[in-house]
Amino acid sequence: MGLQRVTNLRIIVGKIKDKASQGKAKLSPLSKPHEGALLRATTHDPTTLPEEKHLSELLSYGHRSRATASSVVESLMDRLQNTGDASVALKCLLAVHQIIRRGTFILQDQLSIFPASGGRNYLNLSNFRDDKSPFTWEISAWVRWYARYVENLLSASRILGFFIGSSSNALEKEKAEEAISSLLNSDLIRQLDSLVGLIEDTSRMPESAQLDPAELLCRVKFLAAEDHVSIMNEVAVRGHELMERIRILTFGESVELVCIMRRLESCEETLAAIFDRKVPIESCWVLMREVKCKLGKVEEKTAKAERWVVRGSVSARYGGRPGMSSSETVRLSSGRIFSLPISMAEMFG
Repeated sequence: MGLQRVTNLRIIVGKIKDKASQGKAKLSPLSKPHEGALLRATTHDPTTLPEEKHLSELLSYGHRSRATASSVVESLMDRLQNTGDASVALKCLLAVHQIIRRGTFILQDQLSIFPASGGRNYLNLSNFRDDKSPFTWEISAWVRWYARYVENLLSASRILGFFIGSSSNALEKEKAEEAISSLLNSDLIRQLDSLVGLIEDTSRMPESAQLDPAELLCRVKFLAAEDHVSIMNEVAVRGHELMERIRILTFGESVELVCIMRRLESCEETLAAIFDRKVPIESCWVLMREVKCKLGKVEEKTAKAERWVVRGSVSARYGGRPGMSSSETVRLSSGRIFSLPISMAEMFG
């Protein structure tokens, strides 16, 4: 069920379609200058990657006016939304990903605000199906996953204030990291939550065991691996900052942070298998475990102290009311007392 099952006839038909589309774009007075580059970068041929020269040509339009950049993004999105071919869709998503990674600021900006009336980039490919062959049916699963991943990459980048993994956003990234120490706890946790959401998306990458090695899938996986290094580094920066603040986190913030750490921890083995343990991020996982461990110890110690306060208060007022165990109550920073179904030690263990 791999590339060898894609018939020569289908490949030939795809090449004919590409030639016809490129010829039409070249001859039509209504065609836009970038359309030829877009068509050449997103062909129907499932056996080939977009050529670097064609991607570079497409990205070069980002050095022109904002109107030109907007037109490039609009044309790319139109091709992505209107195609029923899995190879074309996957190559369009690769082009979007390359804009995120190495496009100019103007091109990235136009991508981040598309659609103009939205504010969130809905690629809307959750129902994509190409059932022309068993191969395209399986590739469709990659299209659906990749669209969700790229969409959430854009969403997380908006929250952080720079494009994650971008080679052209070094200054914005540096400014954002310098400002981390001044962020509110809630904002820092929100950023961490969006990054862990991306890591969860990465861990849901489709299986490719039933597919022969395909250059398209290998390129997608390679870019996801490079992103993963950047994402984990951003997680580590925020994890380190939160570790310094653990003693001043509110109860709610502590609980939320523990939940995020658990979500992250649940992805570790899956990601190690996906990337064959070749992604150099072990130090990031070590740091995350340290954060969770330190958080657990602080919260357990705080809970014990507060239980003593609660027990003393209850004993003084009610003479030790029967049925209330010191292990069942916790005093919040607001002064309110409530019962927990489990001990803090169990929750953070």
